[in-house]
Amino acid sequence: MTSPTATETITAAAAGTWTLGDLTINRIGLGAMRLTQHGEALAADAVPSDRGRAITVLRRAVELGVNHIDTAAFYFSPLRSANELINRALAPYPGDLVITTKVGPARGPSGDWMAHATPEQLRGQVEENLRQLGRDHLDVVNLRVLGTASIAERFGALADLRDAGLIRHLGISNVTPEHLAEARAIAPVVCVQNQYGIGVRPEHDEFLRTCGELGVAFVPFYAIAAAGRESGASGAESAEVLAVARAHGASPAQVRLAWTLQRGPHVLAIPGTGNPDHLVANVAAGALRLTGDEVAELDSLHRRGI
Repeated sequence: MTSPTATETITAAAAGTWTLGDLTINRIGLGAMRLTQHGEALAADAVPSDRGRAITVLRRAVELGVNHIDTAAFYFSPLRSANELINRALAPYPGDLVITTKVGPARGPSGDWMAHATPEQLRGQVEENLRQLGRDHLDVVNLRVLGTASIAERFGALADLRDAGLIRHLGISNVTPEHLAEARAIAPVVCVQNQYGIGVRPEHDEFLRTCGELGVAFVPFYAIAAAGRESGASGAESAEVLAVARAHGASPAQVRLAWTLQRGPHVLAIPGTGNPDHLVANVAAGALRLTGDEVAELDSLHRRGI
């Protein structure tokens, strides 16, 4: 299949699979950040999302074969918590569902960002994720990093929690190659989660390839939104992406996801949405196969940082 069609329902299996440690998942998953509110993500004064709609999106995702959900305890808005929405919608959890969460950043009850957690505080963050999700262990925990300083002490604290059985696998987020080397010297790392997409951080191309050589999943975030980050895609789109989209009868967002997935078999996608229609389109992007010429054209666009 070269592109999704309007007459069939495409499942997440079309994207192929990857194994995080000993957990096999479909390569296209769901990011939970946008489930909690309307507008700019994680704003302290955000308008809460519709609870029923968010639960519908989560249940529909599982129906479509999504078995990798990315979340965090700090994904919340007034009245809404991503973790608790996941718990309400999906517990008891399907046996093949992998829930990845993040620790490190902290937000107060009002939604304001606070200092990143110390090594001693990370256990409390892990336990809060366990409580909200209703789990006795977490499948994958990413240490979210701010800056370039050493992560050894904090990653070591998570490795201790892994040894204690609270965490199954470890990953790192918003990191450099040096961070990955530092973490792997302490404990196995199953994934790196960094901002990446067409025109976004082309300097990370080599890092992406290195992850593949090491058997570490590379998980881009904001692959659709690009420089728009939390605010989402700007609406303006390059001529190159639009041309590829027209050729396949696809949307620009689907082209961006497909390009990301074709960067390597170890690359996963976690597009976030609270819209049921966008969810179906995102999952269908896993069936979109770009030609060599199209990939080359988009690669050139990517290297120009557009």
